[in-house]
Amino acid sequence: WVLDKLKAERERGITIDIALWKFETPKYMVTVIDAPGHRDFIKNMITGTSQADCAILIIAGGTGEFEAGISKDGQTREHALLAFTLGVRQLIVAVNKMDTTKWSEDRFNEIIKETSTFIKKVGYNPKAVAFVPISGWHGDNMLEESPNMPWYKGWTKETKGGVVKGKTLLDAIDAIEPPVRPSDKPLRLPLQDVYKIGGIGTVPVGRVETGVIKAGMIVTFAPSNVTTEVKSVEMHHEQLVEGLPGDNVGFNV
Repeated sequence: WVLDKLKAERERGITIDIALWKFETPKYMVTVIDAPGHRDFIKNMITGTSQADCAILIIAGGTGEFEAGISKDGQTREHALLAFTLGVRQLIVAVNKMDTTKWSEDRFNEIIKETSTFIKKVGYNPKAVAFVPISGWHGDNMLEESPNMPWYKGWTKETKGGVVKGKTLLDAIDAIEPPVRPSDKPLRLPLQDVYKIGGIGTVPVGRVETGVIKAGMIVTFAPSNVTTEVKSVEMHHEQLVEGLPGDNVGFNV
């Protein structure tokens, strides 16, 4: 809810557009791309998900909610498939609303078992996925280990570098492996949006895939073949000397 700024979203209690926010962990500066879960807004979700290095699949643990999400037409299933299809190869599964299940170990294990089966069908290796039981509302296992689930001994996942372990969702985020990013190649930056800002001008926004973008560069937009100079580059309202692959930037042209 904190991420949902649009009035319509607040009133309906769902995420319609994608929102970019940043936070810092002990290890990374993370850009959260909050993508809509509601099926009417699946196009917006695709825009957001295609820019991610790792997907966090939030599953509602409540009775009936999980079952609806993984049913044949359920959104949990569809989102996992879309994430994999769009090239997001790392996944974290957070089982939310554990407070409504009275912190049930059986319910958590049931959800892990079912979820592992369908993410495997999609293409993910469940052994490389951290499964974390959380309560977003109460904050359990988000940043600190929860006293409400003493049965939970933490998550483990297999990586190329060996087995990684942790307890919380924050630990799981810090265990994401940054992909190798080709900054030595020509600039390629798919646009997510273009803003016209009074007093500043045109500000295209998107994620740098390859190469580097910085002030003074001459860039060409396709398919219109318009060429122009980059005046400045920003990320999260802060001026950048250069935008590197993986950065969600806005640049003034």
